[in-house]
Amino acid sequence: MTTNRTSRTGGPARALVRVVRNRNAGLCLAGVVVSGFGTSALWLACGVWVKDLTGSDGLAALCMLAMWAPALAGPLLGTLADRVRRKPLLIGVSLLMAGLLPVLLTVGSPSGVWLLYAVLFVYGAAGVVHDAAESALIAGAVDRSLLGDFNGLRMTANEGMKLLAPLAGAGLYAASGAAGVVLLDAATFLLAVVLYAFLRVREERPGPPAGGRRERRTAEGARHLWSHPVLRPLVLAGGATMLCAGLSGSLVYAVVDALGHSPAYAGVLYAVQGAGSVVIGLLSGPALRRLGERRFAAYGIVLLAAAVALRAVPDDPLAWACSAAIGAGLPAVLIAVPTAVQRETPGPLLGRVTATANTLVFTPNVLGLAVGAALADLLDHRLLLVASGVALSAVAVALLQSAASAERTASRSPSDANPA
Repeated sequence: MTTNRTSRTGGPARALVRVVRNRNAGLCLAGVVVSGFGTSALWLACGVWVKDLTGSDGLAALCMLAMWAPALAGPLLGTLADRVRRKPLLIGVSLLMAGLLPVLLTVGSPSGVWLLYAVLFVYGAAGVVHDAAESALIAGAVDRSLLGDFNGLRMTANEGMKLLAPLAGAGLYAASGAAGVVLLDAATFLLAVVLYAFLRVREERPGPPAGGRRERRTAEGARHLWSHPVLRPLVLAGGATMLCAGLSGSLVYAVVDALGHSPAYAGVLYAVQGAGSVVIGLLSGPALRRLGERRFAAYGIVLLAAAVALRAVPDDPLAWACSAAIGAGLPAVLIAVPTAVQRETPGPLLGRVTATANTLVFTPNVLGLAVGAALADLLDHRLLLVASGVALSAVAVALLQSAASAERTASRSPSDANPA
């Protein structure tokens, strides 16, 4: 399957150039940068905003929950990306958010916080639809051999925005209040509309549903994932990895405390982690072509497992190295999953399968964060980190075994499979 592809693209540098020079890929990457900047800035500002209005840490934390909750409806929301043309859908979703965000300018007291949560919920739902439509559009616009390079660059762009946008959002919030951040994010959606308008794609209007109830059509994405020998182990490994990553990520302040630093030192570790993600994003295309999606993801999980476990050792240089390794290891599975989905899924199903895969991979992260937060005060953080590392190692071994099994099956001749 994926490990048998030997497409040559002339080396990593040339492959990256080919992706950027592809008009549609370049415009989509620009859209990722623009919208990612606005989203990251708004995410931080909303939490600070609610904290300022209410004085409650719990209510501030609900901002993240409001944005994440729609991911649970990923299979249903992804159906929309398969029922209409993807380019107009991307434009429509961006226009919707550009028009909706200014509603937040009316929030000026604790009694209006509910409106903020409502807008963030719609924001999260729009993001699920947007990601499904963009993935489906790119799968048909970029050469299949370059999908790994594109997804790696997409990860690099996202991580780069996470390094810059929160600082910009915090500074803008301090200078002009929430209104400045809201208007900035609305402007990024309008700019994304312009970028998407320049996409040159020829899309056929999707045909009418081929019978069956709506629930049955929505479940087709899940059925495709579960029955596919490549996608099922990869998506399951992605969900398990994000569960462990959420648990270990919730312990970062305990790690910082053990190092003898103030909580603000966590920002340094996150910055180092982001740098590792940027590097792996640039290297992912050649690595995927050489290893295939499952081995690439498995080796990334191995690196993540070692780094998470070694965080239990209170040493500053080691903590920096572990943060960089986490930044490089965790994105491997997050790049491998969408690349495999794009390569292994028929176009008419791609929106639903993408959204379903995202739900199965990212929702466990929220659960892991909650479990980690609950256990942090009950158990030694070092024990939890080592346990997470062991669990991640088991996930990597299972994924490597599935890859090896697939290779053995692919290498069998017809006479081996059907002996006389």
